[in-house]
Amino acid sequence: MTKEAQRVVRTDGGTDGEAEREALLGKLTLREKVRLLTGATTWRTRAEPALGLREMVLSDGPAGVRGESWDERDPALLLPSASALGALWDERLVERLGGLLAAEARRKGVDVVLAPTLNLHRTPLGGRHFECYSEDPELTGRTGAALVRGIQAGQVAAAAKHYVANDSETDRLTVDVRVSERVLREVYLAPFEAAVAAGVRVVMAGYNGVGGTTMTASPLLEDPLKREWGFEGVVVSDWGAVRGCEETARAALDLVMPGPDGPWGEDLVRAVEAGRVPARAVDDKVRRLLRLAAACGALGEPPSGESPGGEPPSGESPGGESPRGEPPKREPPAVERDGARALLREAVSASTVLLENRGILPFDPARLRTVAVIGAHAALPRGQGGGSAGVFPERIVTPLDGLGDALGDGVRVVHVPGPSTDAPPPPLTPRLCTDPVTGEEGVRLRVRDAAGRALYSGHRHGGRQLEPPLPAGAHTVEIEALLLPDVSGPWTLGVGGFGRLCLTVDEHIVMEGEFGKDSDDPAVVHVNPPVHGVSVPLTAGRAARVVARRELAPGTGRATVVTAAAPRPDDASALAAAVRAARDADAVIVFVGTTEHDESEGRDRTDLRLGGRQDELVRALTDADPRAVVVVNSGGPVELPWRARAGAVLLSWFPGQEGGTGLADVLLGRAEPGGRLPTTWPAALADAPVTRTRPEDGHLDYTEGLHVGHRAWARHDRAPAYWFGHGLGYTTWSYEEVEVPAGLVAGEPFTVRVGVRNTGPRRGREVVQVYLSGLPGDPDRPERRLAGFAAVRAEPGERVTASVRIPSRALRHWDEAEHAWRTRPGPYRVFAGRSAGALPLTAVAHVGGPG
Repeated sequence: MTKEAQRVVRTDGGTDGEAEREALLGKLTLREKVRLLTGATTWRTRAEPALGLREMVLSDGPAGVRGESWDERDPALLLPSASALGALWDERLVERLGGLLAAEARRKGVDVVLAPTLNLHRTPLGGRHFECYSEDPELTGRTGAALVRGIQAGQVAAAAKHYVANDSETDRLTVDVRVSERVLREVYLAPFEAAVAAGVRVVMAGYNGVGGTTMTASPLLEDPLKREWGFEGVVVSDWGAVRGCEETARAALDLVMPGPDGPWGEDLVRAVEAGRVPARAVDDKVRRLLRLAAACGALGEPPSGESPGGEPPSGESPGGESPRGEPPKREPPAVERDGARALLREAVSASTVLLENRGILPFDPARLRTVAVIGAHAALPRGQGGGSAGVFPERIVTPLDGLGDALGDGVRVVHVPGPSTDAPPPPLTPRLCTDPVTGEEGVRLRVRDAAGRALYSGHRHGGRQLEPPLPAGAHTVEIEALLLPDVSGPWTLGVGGFGRLCLTVDEHIVMEGEFGKDSDDPAVVHVNPPVHGVSVPLTAGRAARVVARRELAPGTGRATVVTAAAPRPDDASALAAAVRAARDADAVIVFVGTTEHDESEGRDRTDLRLGGRQDELVRALTDADPRAVVVVNSGGPVELPWRARAGAVLLSWFPGQEGGTGLADVLLGRAEPGGRLPTTWPAALADAPVTRTRPEDGHLDYTEGLHVGHRAWARHDRAPAYWFGHGLGYTTWSYEEVEVPAGLVAGEPFTVRVGVRNTGPRRGREVVQVYLSGLPGDPDRPERRLAGFAAVRAEPGERVTASVRIPSRALRHWDEAEHAWRTRPGPYRVFAGRSAGALPLTAVAHVGGPG
């Protein structure tokens, strides 16, 4: 290793570090430089040993850190969904969760976590809301910046995605978004600007286009990202988003993923040699990559021990799996795991939103003898959304288990699934099957060649195998299990994937056919392939040998899924059983929610209704017991037509692995439901001011302009079911006074002080929100917009003052004629309260100085 490379280790940046990296850059030929700009594998960048540059590993987030391999034997801590983090309104807690992601990244050998997602909840129909924080650019920007700080304090890089206006899933690979310059600046670019200000080291360019240019070739990568904002990091493409060479190379894109093949390579070398792409553009890209490597400890000798992204342990492949298919062993100390679980449990209660409470919550455990827990989501909850951000969690604490453990042996907990939710059959779980070779819970995974010889055979935990090993000559993926039915009757079995599929039960073919690929979306091909099911009669206690086979074909990925669903009673009988259980219980808790058909990467929603007969279930149970508490398990808005009938309504989001423990804390009053809505919830989809997600002729026009979310509701004078910022606690508050400075100066921040009093019986936390109105004469300015917020805590009867810092950006607007930010002098109305629809305090702030 060169002395230059060794010196880089001792510098984190600044003049000396830049000079040394410049010297390293000068040692590379053009071909060596270009080679660095395309990934070495799906998840690794290329190494350059002569410079002391090792490979860097990137991994999907933000729900957790998957690592290079999608293997259930190497699980990850599962955080609450990003929409739950948006509901925290708590930057310190988000930073701590970012630190947890950094620790997970180091444990898994990851240098760059592909998080945060900074796109907005533009319409309630967005299929990927669970991965985004909020409808509001200010809340999204502050939350995302906090996660960036938390991740990067742990010597791991964060990657802000998906730059920019990638706010819906329909035709997401090709859609061209049409949005004005002002709207782009004030709404959709704003969260990315906040991430850059927080020091984010990577920004990911999305699949979509804006204004006729795909984002990987967009001038927006140069300005405002790099030039105006001063972003010094790496712009990476979303995986497979680069579709051409020269226009993307001339743009400010720095790194093409995945590799090793891609559109740059030798084509880029020839383009530079011919003068069609400036050599300085290539140098800038490499310079940024070296800067990222230095920040991640990937340039020069690691300071001590094995650093993130280092070479795999002896005998392991770069994909994170040994030649025998065994996952790497990287178990953290038990005490560290316990601390992580405690933090995740805290995040669940802090993000849970209490939408309604008619004096029912919290429950008093001393008064409970029988608790009826009703609904399929109680025993099989959704801990995360569907798509590429998903991980195999180390565990899932269900609400049923969490409540049972919290209540103890003295309370009888009765679970009744209720009628159908229209959820797809789940993948085979270890509880239902054993490996026919070892007898362990789980399945046997084999990869065979065209002659049927086994090239790989190994034990796996379940029926969802997204990345089975593919030795040379691999032709067929096979999953075999002894299914142990606990109920007699017609079971629904299925196999998912593309190409030729076959399913046998006890050596009888029950399903066989050729199933063509109907989508090129990576989330479908590699994560959620369609499952083709068949009904098979099984007998309780009698094992059935189930074998699913999938022939591999080019371009169809390798994801193979085997599903199994037990027979269910008819919906009428299931509903009657739920009502009987409710009438015999001291407390009734009903769980409803969305399914993988509703909220997943790769598709938007078409309605906001809960699937199956869930609404009917809630109505029947609230008739039987008006005190019934309803818990909603969803990542984004759903219609709640029965909300006024329930004793209480809680929103748990997709709560991650500790959902059951954190929710039990809230229900039993051990923790306050601390969440506030990051998105306005309509009573019915027809009420929502902005709903369009489907492009026309390839274009999606953001005709609503600046009026997104609560801004649109206020502009159209419509009342939603629940306003942005809404959330109750276990105490009450009065807003008594608001104070603003006598005079404000354009371009400078200021502080609004709000006096509030805890008027309830318990210590509590209140999120005090401040909104601003625009000046008269600007017809496009929102009626009011979130300017800042701060949380306070107080004892019963105590009065406290919230000091809400308002950044200078809250007063500015983008002048399209001048292509610059401006602040108009004059009077601005200031509103303070607990949500966008509950703002009892008002004042006027006068802005002077130059415009």
